[in-house]
Amino acid sequence: MTPATGPESGVPVQTQPDGRSRRRLGVEVWIVLGLSLGQSGVYALVRLIERLTREERLSEQRVTMNRSRSEREYFDLTFQLLNIGFALIPVALALFLLSTPGQSVLRRIGLDFSRPWRDLAIGAGLAVIIGVPGLGVYAVGVAFDWNVSISASGLQDYWWSVPILILRALMNALLEEVIAVGYLMTRLRQLGWHVYAAIAASSVLRGSYHLYQGYGMALGNMAMGAVFAWWYHRTGRVMPLVIAHTILDIVSFVGYFLFRDTLDLP
Repeated sequence: MTPATGPESGVPVQTQPDGRSRRRLGVEVWIVLGLSLGQSGVYALVRLIERLTREERLSEQRVTMNRSRSEREYFDLTFQLLNIGFALIPVALALFLLSTPGQSVLRRIGLDFSRPWRDLAIGAGLAVIIGVPGLGVYAVGVAFDWNVSISASGLQDYWWSVPILILRALMNALLEEVIAVGYLMTRLRQLGWHVYAAIAASSVLRGSYHLYQGYGMALGNMAMGAVFAWWYHRTGRVMPLVIAHTILDIVSFVGYFLFRDTLDLP
């Protein structure tokens, strides 16, 4: 199958596969999602149902992200690094499956450094556009009992805590943007999905694995997913999305860790 660029998009779209290839691609998508974000979405849905059936109101419940994994400092560090490393295996799998001989898969989905300053500027702009309303979505969601309360870091105050939080932010960005946007959008378009259906699927997937934070945050992340998927459709570049997502998570994770005592955060 030879790549061809559609007139309405910067994303390379390959010619339609035959029936057997379509079935294989469909199975492949389910396997990749089952090993990564789709699995997270199922767990998040069950967790939300479990939370909604408690006596406590949703907003009275709390979820702690980036938890400590051992009471012993260097075992905790080891477990953190192992978790980050193994979480990136599905990213490597998705990139491998998208790869074709003679073509850089990173360039194919725009995960390269060919436009560093432009990508950085766009990523920072997207982070502001998404991040500021996101704070409002969280606050309104807690006030109306749509969200749980979120502690963005449960790490102890170690010398390596901030670097680990930065690495986790980058891990989240690569995992979500490569699989939920670059990989999924590419495969769905190859399977003949209309671009808006592919954007909707990417958006719903992103919302699903945030359900553990409440349906308010899930809806907010769906909106973010729609913006990011549309941007990828128009430009064919994942790198600005990875940058934006990394900035958002660094501000959330590191900001919470550094100022939780000063601001008397729980």
